[in-house]
Amino acid sequence: ALAAQAYRAAGDASLAEIEQRAAAELARRLGMAATGTPAAPPPSAESSLSPRELEVLRRVAAGSTNREIADELVLSPRTVDRHVSNILTKLDVSTRAAAAAYAVENRLA
Repeated sequence: ALAAQAYRAAGDASLAEIEQRAAAELARRLGMAATGTPAAPPPSAESSLSPRELEVLRRVAAGSTNREIADELVLSPRTVDRHVSNILTKLDVSTRAAAAAYAVENRLA
């Protein structure tokens, strides 16, 4: 469902619909109510991000690649990869799209 929100925020309604259907089907299989709105991450999740991680998250939400982020922030791509990994862990999400959706929903981007 978060991926659907990220695609919607990026203006791709067709991929958003595909992701939303997949989320609804998974919820049905698991016997969960499919509300169309994923549970919000813990309110303090973004407070655990460092200032640099917030910079990286904003660029991820804007659609930048790790290489582009590294060039913009004058970091190595490996350092950016580590920041992205830490962001995913701290926000308890598994994809860049979900992290981007989180950033948009919480007005971090």
